[in-house]
Amino acid sequence: MNTLRKLLQFWPWLAAILSGVLCVACFPPFNQNWLCWIALTPLIAAVWFSGKNSKRRWLRNLLVGYVAGIVFFAGTFSWLSSLGTLFDNFWLHGLSLLLSVYLGLNFAFWSWFCGLLRPAVAATASATDPIARPVTNKWSAMLERARRTAPVPQSPWLRSTSNLRLAFLLACAWVAHEWLRGWLFTGFGWNGLGVALHANWPLIQITEFTGVVGLSFMVVFANVIALTTVRRLILEARTHAMRPHYDLTLTMAAIVGVLAFGVHIAQNPSPTKPLRVAAVQAGIPQRQKFDPQFAQEIFGQFTRLSEIALRSKPPPDLLIWPESSMPEPVRDENAESHQFVMDFSGSTKADLLLGTIDMEDGHDYNAALLISNAGQQTQTYRKIHLVPFGEYIPLRHSFPLFAAVASKWVPGDFDDGKNYTVFRLTSGEVQLAPLICFEDTIGELTRQFVLKGANLLADITNDGWFLRSAGSQQHLANAVFRCVETRRPMIRAANTGVTCFVNEFGRVTQLLQDETGSTFTEGVLTGEIGVPTEHELTFYTRHGELFAKLCTCVALVTLVITIAVRRFR
Repeated sequence: MNTLRKLLQFWPWLAAILSGVLCVACFPPFNQNWLCWIALTPLIAAVWFSGKNSKRRWLRNLLVGYVAGIVFFAGTFSWLSSLGTLFDNFWLHGLSLLLSVYLGLNFAFWSWFCGLLRPAVAATASATDPIARPVTNKWSAMLERARRTAPVPQSPWLRSTSNLRLAFLLACAWVAHEWLRGWLFTGFGWNGLGVALHANWPLIQITEFTGVVGLSFMVVFANVIALTTVRRLILEARTHAMRPHYDLTLTMAAIVGVLAFGVHIAQNPSPTKPLRVAAVQAGIPQRQKFDPQFAQEIFGQFTRLSEIALRSKPPPDLLIWPESSMPEPVRDENAESHQFVMDFSGSTKADLLLGTIDMEDGHDYNAALLISNAGQQTQTYRKIHLVPFGEYIPLRHSFPLFAAVASKWVPGDFDDGKNYTVFRLTSGEVQLAPLICFEDTIGELTRQFVLKGANLLADITNDGWFLRSAGSQQHLANAVFRCVETRRPMIRAANTGVTCFVNEFGRVTQLLQDETGSTFTEGVLTGEIGVPTEHELTFYTRHGELFAKLCTCVALVTLVITIAVRRFR
């Protein structure tokens, strides 16, 4: 019994770990997205219902949230350890844990905010029977106690308005930290809680107004209401004074309303025009991609797979090769890669989109090229959002010692592009947004291309860095929301990972797989994709992360008012 009591002392920390584990299970490769509706309840319960006698409860709440955050981020980004295998380096296996030390602060501050808004429970008011009856024996005493009304707790958990207000404010705070995580220090916004719903196409349609954070808001709101409902039922069961409440009813009605909206939108699609597309997944091993001795082998691989696509009836209008597909800069006229690409383009009528390294005036860029008219016309886009520690080392020149260590894996820095270049296909009616690598996970960046006229999204990527891990599945899960936010379809061409077509509702319509169902294969995906003929702009495209900014303002105002009230009380 004493051992059990000692273990119960640790229940808040176990609850925090459980929340972290449940959040991990919501995302690929597990995809148990139904868990997102309850994943945060153990953490919230640990913050609200423990540590009453703690001297520094605010610090305890921070640490409880930090534990949950470390578990979540270390688990969901465990695929980063693949870099340790790729580079044969023991320390890189701990990269996800190192990243979680920083990202876990998001959970920590949200948990602290939860504790700050925890409703204060007033003393219970005892109710007595107004008519006193004389007690003559023990049976009469029992009947008298049964007749009396149980004490009625004066608790904010019993008020629907209090619960709804609490859920709203905590959901706003969650949205604020997800939004900040997406851009602070260049940002790493992967796997916001709303991304867990990526496969639930009716629910995700509201992102054309709110962005992904709108789903996160809904999920956190539901978590809070779920916990307050359980707490309310427990209190009412003790008093035998059950009564109807509308907080849970309104929450469920709102979720059903979002589902109904999604179904309605999908049943009323905008007019589109078919475009024949072929996406090549060459499966070039990462260690061979930039090795000159494998150049001819790479050329042969792309030629063989592309010819399969070009022989299809009807042939594709657009052929896509993945990020950094050639071992040398294609625009360098002295390079073999230049001659190969121009010769190939001259032999086909299809437009060719490919990724390459681009060099100009001593600067290196990760770029995309669209080559048309048998090689006579070339359009260039240079990647704008670079991946820190992957494509450049932050503050390389400010911390030479750190740079010297990191340079083993990132010997030089790419420069970032400045222009949101929209490619115009030969047909003239299709204007393409050439996204590179993780750029298809950034809503604010993608919408800039659509504002400039893009009606088709194309992402060229190389998830080969992460071998056969869940990284490529999570990449796709985050990317599908760009289609819903902008109402533009997407083509994804990966060197290895997930090559697929996604429609404007965020549904994967075609997927490249081998006979076992694995996406880690080589091949070519051909088919038609419907390109919108009307250039309507969604609310999100026009206004961006407005919902997130409003939620952040609400959270900040609430924080200031709450602290001020407590200080001057």
